Amino acid sequence: MKLVVVSAGLSSPSSTRLLADRLTAAALARVDAEPEVIELRDLATEIAQHFVTGFPPARLAAALDAVAAADGLIAVTPVFAASYSGLFKSFFDLIDKDALTGKPVLLGATGGTARHSLVTEHALRPLFSHLRALVLPTAVYAASEDWGEDGLARRITRAGAELARFMSPAAHPTSHPTTPDVDTAAAIAPRSLTGAITSLHATTAATLIPFEQRLAALRAE
Repeated sequence: MKLVVVSAGLSSPSSTRLLADRLTAAALARVDAEPEVIELRDLATEIAQHFVTGFPPARLAAALDAVAAADGLIAVTPVFAASYSGLFKSFFDLIDKDALTGKPVLLGATGGTARHSLVTEHALRPLFSHLRALVLPTAVYAASEDWGEDGLARRITRAGAELARFMSPAAHPTSHPTTPDVDTAAAIAPRSLTGAITSLHATTAATLIPFEQRLAALRAE
C-alpha cells in the first residue's frame, strides 16, 4: 500500500512538516505502507506554471499522480488568515476531480495560536468533502504551545489509528454478500419496513389477474 503525505510548510525546519511526520509515524505503526512525502514549497514554481500554461511540469505531474494512486493521504497545512495556505489550496485545485473519491484523508494544520484550532473543520474538511474524499473523524491542529503536550500526542495517535484502519483492505470489501431469493425492495428496506413490504407483495400477488384473462373478459362484454 502507498501512503502519500502532503506538507505545505514554507520554512525549513517546519512545524507543519514535523506534524506531518508524526502523523505518518502514527499511521505506519499500525499499517504496512510505503510512505511518500510531497513538500509543496519545492513545487511552488511548478504549481504557478501549471495555472498559467495548463500543463504540469514533470515533478508536479509526478506529485499529482502519486496523490491519485495513494491508498491513503495525509494533508497538513499552516494557517494563513484563518484558513489553509494559498499554496496548499493551489495544489489541490490541480488534483483531478475524481482522484480523491473514497480515499481516506487525514487532515492536519499548524498555527501560532489555539484560536485557529477550528480551521480543520470550517476550511479543510469542506474542501476535501467537496473532492469526495473519505475525511477521517479526527483532524489534528497543533498550536505553538501544543508541542510536547500529552493532548497533542493522543490526538496524533488516535488520528493515525483511524487512517490505518481505513487503509486496511478489510475496510474496503471488494464484494458485498447477498442473500439468495430475497426481493430487492425488502433487502434494502429498513427492518421495520420489511414486514410491510412483504405483506404488500403477498397482497399484490394474490389479487393479480393475468393479462389474457382480463382481455378475454373485456371482449366478452
